[in-house]
Amino acid sequence: MGSCFSAESRSPLPSSPTTPLGIKKRKNSKKRPGGLRSSSFDHRKEEQLHRIAGRMFLNGSSDVASLFTQQGKKGTNQDAMIVWENFGSRTDTVFCGVFDGHGPLGHMVAKRVRDSLPLKLSAHWEVNLKGSTDVLREILNSEEASDEAINFEESDKNPEIFQTLKESFLKAYKVMDRELSMYANVDCFCSGTTAVTLIKQGQHLIIGNIGDSRAVLCTRDKDDSLVAVQLTVDLKPNLPAEFERIKKCKGRVFALRDEPEVHRVWLPNNDAPGLAMARAFGDFCLKDFGLISVPEVTYRRITEKDEFVVLATDGIWDVLSNEEVIEIVASAESHSRAAQAVVESAVRAWKHKYPTSKVDDCAVVCLFLGLDASMTSATKLDQGKDVEEEDESSSSMYNMEAGKDWSALEGVSRLNTLLTLPRFPEDEENVQPEKGKVKK
Repeated sequence: MGSCFSAESRSPLPSSPTTPLGIKKRKNSKKRPGGLRSSSFDHRKEEQLHRIAGRMFLNGSSDVASLFTQQGKKGTNQDAMIVWENFGSRTDTVFCGVFDGHGPLGHMVAKRVRDSLPLKLSAHWEVNLKGSTDVLREILNSEEASDEAINFEESDKNPEIFQTLKESFLKAYKVMDRELSMYANVDCFCSGTTAVTLIKQGQHLIIGNIGDSRAVLCTRDKDDSLVAVQLTVDLKPNLPAEFERIKKCKGRVFALRDEPEVHRVWLPNNDAPGLAMARAFGDFCLKDFGLISVPEVTYRRITEKDEFVVLATDGIWDVLSNEEVIEIVASAESHSRAAQAVVESAVRAWKHKYPTSKVDDCAVVCLFLGLDASMTSATKLDQGKDVEEEDESSSSMYNMEAGKDWSALEGVSRLNTLLTLPRFPEDEENVQPEKGKVKK
């Protein structure tokens, strides 16, 4: 996906006591309970998930959502997506998510998170509804929690459902990442995934995000014109707070001379893996050096002017603006074709803007807000368009200005064919983060 950048990290040796990066894995990454090793158990569990009514993960649509993914030109499609209606057995609740894998086994990590994270989120939601008050404290006391992850003073500003689900998001993401470190058949040391997930219950939207996938809302202003409102921040390493945390943990952040706008995270003494995001599931080679899996959790109350939300991986946002995406969805011939229209537009944009670069994988979920999720009909899959499933061997409340993009890529051709990394003199290894917002 262009998120990890190292010739060495392209060919991991899972059975080796050391990684291709030349560093030893953390001891706790070797402790793998037998219950997580059984591939036959995983297969049965996966089959059960795929039979759940209202759970969609292939190209298709329902009355309330449209989803579509397409493989790029870089190899296996590492993007995954999901729409789960009647989530948690609640007729007014929908769960949506997109996951952008990276690294040698990124496609497997993305699918694992797609399948497991919603279950953990639902389970922790139930626990919190029963009055548990210790979950948030546990997250606060964990070494992974960042200052911006949680703010108790917000409790008076947001509805109770947000406080409850915020705790559930934080706990579920933490448990998901811990579980990834223990899987025997998915080595996540040099592979990982982004995750932008959303729960809609009634008029409430709660969004959890790590990485650089993005959620954008389409609403209308007083003149009835379409307006794009970005609901998440692209969590890039050059954002000031992310940069300072990584630097404090001895990780390095710098951009290659050939792609000066793409800042990456590097090991302290090794020019690898060059991860182009500051938060992710997996990527345990960097978890001791500032990379975290704590999500930004945000809330929005849906109004009558809000029309739909688009969740998409960076294969979309690298070539299309927020405004372009909502215009494409709004002008689609039908809701069922909206996600596919966005992907097709992005593919054309890749070929036009970056003719020498390989088209990235793309995944899009469109959630329409004007329909009641309880009126959902059976899933309608587009024949011949299904994604072929491959074998699998804190809340800081950002005030998003309408129409403003938070992208870390601006007019940059991503050089995915570079095979070796240049050596940098000491005084050029670290670059200072950009001040304020990332430019559109």
